[in-house]
Amino acid sequence: MSNNLKHDLRTPLNHIIGYCEMLLEEAHDLPQQHFVADLERIHFAGRRLLTVINDLFDPVKSLAYKADPNLVHHEIRTPLNQIIGYAEMLQEEAQERGAEAFVADFQKILTAARELLRLVVENFATAEMKLGQTENPPSASATVFLRRETVTPDSPAVSKTKIAQGGSGGSILVVDDDEGNRAMLSRRLVRLGHTVSVAENGRLALAALQAGSFDLLLLDIQMPELNGYEVLERLKADPALRDIPVIVLSASDESDRVAHCIEMGAEDYLPKPFDPVLLQARIGASLEKKRLRDREVSYLRQIQEEKQRSDDLLHIILPHDVAAELKATNAVKPRRFENVGVLFCDIVSFTAYCDQHEPEEIHAHLQALVEAFEKLVAEHGLEKIKTIGDSFMATAGLLTPAENPALNCIRCGLAMITKARELPPHWQIRVGVHAGPVIAGVVGRRKFQYDIWGDTVNTAARMMQAATPGALFVTAETWKSLSAHCAGSNQGRATVKGKGELGLYRIERLGCKHGLS
Repeated sequence: MSNNLKHDLRTPLNHIIGYCEMLLEEAHDLPQQHFVADLERIHFAGRRLLTVINDLFDPVKSLAYKADPNLVHHEIRTPLNQIIGYAEMLQEEAQERGAEAFVADFQKILTAARELLRLVVENFATAEMKLGQTENPPSASATVFLRRETVTPDSPAVSKTKIAQGGSGGSILVVDDDEGNRAMLSRRLVRLGHTVSVAENGRLALAALQAGSFDLLLLDIQMPELNGYEVLERLKADPALRDIPVIVLSASDESDRVAHCIEMGAEDYLPKPFDPVLLQARIGASLEKKRLRDREVSYLRQIQEEKQRSDDLLHIILPHDVAAELKATNAVKPRRFENVGVLFCDIVSFTAYCDQHEPEEIHAHLQALVEAFEKLVAEHGLEKIKTIGDSFMATAGLLTPAENPALNCIRCGLAMITKARELPPHWQIRVGVHAGPVIAGVVGRRKFQYDIWGDTVNTAARMMQAATPGALFVTAETWKSLSAHCAGSNQGRATVKGKGELGLYRIERLGCKHGLS
């Protein structure tokens, strides 16, 4: 490396250190002491750069850089990134605070830093080739950085910053092993209205991602423990984390590294030192994509929830197998069932009760009774078919096989009579049961209702009408299948509409007859 190159590199660096020292002296003597901390950071980074440049031209110390060519990029670009970043923020703050005396000097530091960056890009590509690296031209993003205009209060960049501070910020995790980089980037992001967390290596970054919720990850590549590539690989392999967008920030702008990061799933890539306007734009674009993805996921979840609610409602209205058939074919094929127990019940004097009570009270009591009946129906292996006013209809052996459907209905009907007496307003109910063949299916296309038809249904309804308050009636025909299981009493014969004369039996209780006939 030539002495001319060393001179060219040290000239802008001396400007940076010199102006920084003068500004520190003035800032301590003036009210602008809030600039001191950042000026000290710039001064420290400048001194660090000076040491690196001196080492590069030292015959002995330069051997370390020859052994690890990537060290050149890292050791120069990292402090240079900090100098440019902090100087830009100081210039913006000076403009906002009206400290015009400082603005021009901050600009001089920026100008010198950009000149140093230009020399690094132009000369150290050649230096790296001499150290054994593959030739890579300066990146387009570095060229853009050198052409960036000074930000003024009226520039679009500042207006975008104000918009971001208005509430469109996101939760961002900054991962970088260099403390100065983390502090500088965090501060800039906070100024843009974002919430920022930091991690100093890949292992801590993954732990933070698993413990918290983040909208964006700004990731360095060269780090101890887990480097950026390893973090990307683990991140994209985790279903819970894979959708978090990642922008890679690295001192290396080689195209193969950029391509590798994008292939691994990174959203974007920016070289250090980064262009703040470009960084802000890409962060904004990544956050907007994240919001759109989150919105899409939310919409899909809502659609799934609505579909689930629709399915649940359908299964409330229809038996499970019938609902499945309706969803699959948009129709329900009618079927004949040979031995089905049909139960009807209604409330005695319900019309008179309604005339004497408020609608809200009637509804509350009826709701409690029907819910209790639904529970009893499920406990005794029946299926509720429908309610019509104060009438309740259920079946046994229709879709779920039953050894003695009529007996299931009797057990449920007696329990319903007892439950109705227990619940306010202590209603009496009538219950009718009959067993035989039915036709089952769905009619209509707008308000679906699974229903059953046939003589068995009509006869069960007539038994309910014939029953005395608080009693359960069956036909003599159905009694034949119950006599071994129930105690009952013969109620003689009655004329039943549509059926003529039928023998009636009242079910007294479950168990042997004890002489009843």
